[in-house]
Amino acid sequence: MRLRDKTALVTGAASGFGRAIARRFAAEGANVAIVDLNSPAAQTVAADIGGSAMAVKCDVSKGDQVAEAVAAVIDRFGKVDIVVNNAGWSHKNQPLMEVDFAAFKRVYEINVDSIFHATKAVVPHWRTIGGGVMINVGSTAGIRPRPGLSWYNSSKGAVNLMTKTLAVELAPDGIRVCGLAPVMGATALLETFMGLPDTPENRSKFLASIPLGRLCEPEDMANAALYLASDEASFITGVILEVDGGRTI
Repeated sequence: MRLRDKTALVTGAASGFGRAIARRFAAEGANVAIVDLNSPAAQTVAADIGGSAMAVKCDVSKGDQVAEAVAAVIDRFGKVDIVVNNAGWSHKNQPLMEVDFAAFKRVYEINVDSIFHATKAVVPHWRTIGGGVMINVGSTAGIRPRPGLSWYNSSKGAVNLMTKTLAVELAPDGIRVCGLAPVMGATALLETFMGLPDTPENRSKFLASIPLGRLCEPEDMANAALYLASDEASFITGVILEVDGGRTI
């Protein structure tokens, strides 16, 4: 029960990494807000968790919706202690000149603008209650990029650096900001990242670059996020924790 009496808001929590993080947080005693654009799926996850969870429909690229989501969670649970900015999107793995500006812009709106909006919405609350924890989901793509994902890679590089500079500026307020950098994961975006059908042969090409020889599973991210969100990590801020099986070595 490492998150007893805590309230966590997790974006993109209707599936994949976010769903696993929300479930693990709830199992450790937290109230959890399942924030996602897919409202029916978010409601299903919240119902599975039970009374300690609520579903909130939100487009994280829209500042007004993010502010409304934070306000709704505070209204329901009284406070927000932890925000996990997990929602993300990517263009298909393809030559950089084939990605149009609309796709490029959407990548940044979801991956980068969302953190700006979350910061603006939650930091005043955290300054009032005396602290909080933000966990931003970056990527190994922002540390050791693969070809074919140039614009996505750059957005995750921005996430990683935003995390570090937010940590420095918000530390005097008792606010910790950390990041997670997963390697390619077993989620709905897998084929987008690969740019190929998900076959054993195609997977093997990518697994060969991961020393531990497998993809990142949602539970791997949930375990890492739990540690960073807990009081066990009370002296840790500004880190980008690589959940990558050794990919970035």
